Amino acid sequence: MDKTFKSDEKLYRAVYPPELVAMYWKRDGSLSSAAFADPKGLSVDRGNYRSDDEVASDMSKRFTGRIIRLYVKNCTDIGAKVKYLPSSNNKYHSEIHGSEETVLLSKQQRLFLSHKAAVVL
Repeated sequence: MDKTFKSDEKLYRAVYPPELVAMYWKRDGSLSSAAFADPKGLSVDRGNYRSDDEVASDMSKRFTGRIIRLYVKNCTDIGAKVKYLPSSNNKYHSEIHGSEETVLLSKQQRLFLSHKAAVVL
């Protein structure tokens, strides 16, 4: 796996369920833009063309919550940067940054991604 992301690659994020953190979800059950706010960089797992089920199963071993999915293209369409940053315990770890210079996604970027994200598990 290299640092290159293709536009059709999927990115996955674990989001606490509404019964634990209500601010990440709207009353209608859709995802809130708050689920995409992280001043340290939005942590995601790159799909690396694995199935949704395979990724969800793997992430469920390490995270609590629902698994959501979006595409690299969704990020590049709004000027966000996807960075491959593997860790010692997760070779798929990546982050979404607002730009090359800014880590935090803007309000507009967070809102856009919240509309593009789909719940996998």
